Amino acid sequence: MRALVTMVMPLMLVASAAAQDSDAAAIPAVAASAIPLADIIEETEIDGGMASYYGNELAGNRTASGERFDPGQLTAAHRTLPFGSKVRVTNMTTGDSVIVRINDRGPFAHGRVIDVSHAAAREIGMQRSGTARVKLALLADD
Repeated sequence: MRALVTMVMPLMLVASAAAQDSDAAAIPAVAASAIPLADIIEETEIDGGMASYYGNELAGNRTASGERFDPGQLTAAHRTLPFGSKVRVTNMTTGDSVIVRINDRGPFAHGRVIDVSHAAAREIGMQRSGTARVKLALLADD
């Protein structure tokens, strides 16, 4: 066995060096997709607490940013973050997360840190309960 390892190990090192010398286009797509998203996008954890979501009855109303609210878009309301900010909202119970764009002010209910759209609530599994304990992370601008 030791003789086999002694023969194979130098071959593995040569193959590894050759792979590093080849151009980046030769890297299989599988290797790129194996990189966790969190390693690619810079995030800063900013807050946590209770989240709620907008009902469909508000569809078409103007948000504080001036655009019309669409429950099918991944948007949210936050008291202080600038409009257009991207935030990862993670449901602490399920571990599911969604990236939303801030386009409104709120929430105005006591003890809430963010209001998400109906589509975002579905993504993180909070549409039945209406609220969920979440953590928020601000994503770096592109």
